[in-house]
Amino acid sequence: MFGLGFCDDVRSLGARLKLLGQIAIATGVYFSGIQIEVFRNPFTNAEYALGALSFIATVGWLVALTNLINLIDGIDGLAGGIGFMLMCLPANTGLGVNSSFTTLLSLGMAGALLGFLCYNYPPAKIYMGDGGAYFLGFLIGLLSIVNSHKGSVAAALIAPVFALALPIVDVCLALCRRGLKGLPLFRPDRKHIHHRLLDFGLSRQRAVLVLYTVSFFCLFLGFAVFWLEGRMFPLLCGFLFLIFVVAARSFGFIKDWFDTGSRLGKSVDLRRETRYALSLSHWLELEAERCESVSELWKNYQFVVRKLGFVEVKLALTDGAKIWRATELDVALAEVQRLRHEMSGGAVVEFAADKLMLPAKAFELMAELAAETWQKAASRWQELNQCPLSFVSVAPPDTSHFRRKSSLLGFSLPAQWWGRKPRLAAQRVG
Repeated sequence: MFGLGFCDDVRSLGARLKLLGQIAIATGVYFSGIQIEVFRNPFTNAEYALGALSFIATVGWLVALTNLINLIDGIDGLAGGIGFMLMCLPANTGLGVNSSFTTLLSLGMAGALLGFLCYNYPPAKIYMGDGGAYFLGFLIGLLSIVNSHKGSVAAALIAPVFALALPIVDVCLALCRRGLKGLPLFRPDRKHIHHRLLDFGLSRQRAVLVLYTVSFFCLFLGFAVFWLEGRMFPLLCGFLFLIFVVAARSFGFIKDWFDTGSRLGKSVDLRRETRYALSLSHWLELEAERCESVSELWKNYQFVVRKLGFVEVKLALTDGAKIWRATELDVALAEVQRLRHEMSGGAVVEFAADKLMLPAKAFELMAELAAETWQKAASRWQELNQCPLSFVSVAPPDTSHFRRKSSLLGFSLPAQWWGRKPRLAAQRVG
């Protein structure tokens, strides 16, 4: 599992390939004899033999824990600190089953993570990467299965769930958030809990300490689940819910949770706008293959931002900045809201929209999608033409999209055809 994550650190493998690799590795673990075979209901204490479902439970458990640790590795020191707390749990459960190897392994990993945190705590000097996150999450999943045994299997498996409550809640909120907005469920964003804490005004060090505190209480409940062998499970769930309510209330999250009804009503229109924006993004990425220069790509981008409802967009590249304004609207008189997005490669895009045309939430989402649209299209153009991203950059003749396609078909088009491409009449708006 570490090797899979390390390969992704060196060169991106893609979400599907990584998931297939994780499932294959977890399948190998299942057939090696490490399996979840019995589960005891913590409410009724009834035991169930999983039978054929044992394979699904084992593979799902290992893949889920692997990705949970990776998902919280979005701020320096967070994954390492929570990983250290989680390693204390299998060290304790290992003592309960007289397994000296798993206990020593857990204690050794806890010590290694403490040494790692000396250099990973903000500001970080070294990073865990996908290799370290995959290894840590997978190891936690393995140890929880190995330490489970008849009579306490429920406690051994539920205890890590309590300890991992923070990343589990974060992932569930992310999936709900993306689903309501009509975005792909596994699309990355900057709306995770640690991002919200940074936006709240906390420094990276304070944000990490807040999340450590919440995780510590969750870890304590995880220990309580194991010590009580699953008894008083409903009461512990209530304590866990109370911890998150208090934390959410303290940092302003709770008002959004209770606004679910109105959000669901607005989500239909927002999903429609999101699909439209994603379609325009796909069109511009394809159009980037046909553009002979970055300036031409910028003109096509003006069509996209106009359709999305913006009244002004400023694009800054390495050689300067250009501004587009909607001619049919008086930007100076409109009640304008602005948002700035910095992207890789030094590009910066600033968006402006009328509050009456785009409410605050819709404006924030459309600006994020528009910035992502330019990033994808510019990266595609740069990849095809191997040119620096600046307004004066022009594609070399031998990298022309049409010339490359025609050569593959075994014929060449007349030179005067290179610039003849269909264009939209509404493309020039300023």
